[in-house]
Amino acid sequence: MTETPLEWLALARGTLDRVALRRRDDAWLKTAWADPRTRVLVVEDGRSLVSHDPDPALVFVPPGDAPPGDRWLLGVDPAGVAYFGTAAPLPAIEGTEPAGLRRVGALLNDRDSGLLTFVVALEHWHATHLFCPRCGAPTEVRSAGHVRTCTEDGSDHFPRVDPAVIMLVTDAADRILLARGPQWPADRRSILAGFVEPGESLEQAVAREVMEEVGLAVRDVRYLGSQPWPLPRSLMLGFTAKADGDVPLRPDPEEILDAAWYTRAELREAVEAGEIVAPGPLSIAAQLIMRWYGGELPNMPHF
Repeated sequence: MTETPLEWLALARGTLDRVALRRRDDAWLKTAWADPRTRVLVVEDGRSLVSHDPDPALVFVPPGDAPPGDRWLLGVDPAGVAYFGTAAPLPAIEGTEPAGLRRVGALLNDRDSGLLTFVVALEHWHATHLFCPRCGAPTEVRSAGHVRTCTEDGSDHFPRVDPAVIMLVTDAADRILLARGPQWPADRRSILAGFVEPGESLEQAVAREVMEEVGLAVRDVRYLGSQPWPLPRSLMLGFTAKADGDVPLRPDPEEILDAAWYTRAELREAVEAGEIVAPGPLSIAAQLIMRWYGGELPNMPHF
């Protein structure tokens, strides 16, 4: 038996064809850059320009107005328009403001949300991989921004993505397990999550993280969906899991400050009383919680 996948994930809505086979086609890239229809998305420290007329939308510049520097092919839309990204100081354009994924990722349309997610991930990777991890020599941008090649030993290096599992754990009474990390505000709660370790399956990672963080054994680990989380480089893989029996929670103090079970009524009351802040829809955690709850929580923000 499989569960119905998650229907909507804010950062997993990209609509462009990434045209990977064109990344080493210099003639095609040159023609695309010369096309007046081509659009360039400038990113600086994880933010790009956004307009509100009336809904949030990314603001692009034509190639002729793009700042100098490396450019990365992001994809082509159904009309054949090519999109590139580049990291540079944001231009001054009237009626726009800088915004990042946390602020507008859930508000942008499918195309723009996918583009901003993509360009933010590439910006961070390029900024942190200027040197070869094998020999320390400088690297150069190749393959239209999707490879960095060592100038000394010729080795190719590709964008890094760290897989992380995030799991909604329920018990026999269909209560949800929520926890608070030591660095979080007093009113913040979420479901458990953690990075996948080498030589470990996703299902094994779910079981290990739950045991490590709260001392529970789980079963029926079921995959529901994934979304990129380029803050800075994760891929979040969402699961459900079940815990049997009335086993006391044993939070790991280094990872979990407190943890508790909630019925739907208890969670609603805690949110309405301001004891727990309802999550916005950007994270996969919020989507998993809403799926269990049966809809939006009270006072849930729409960003």
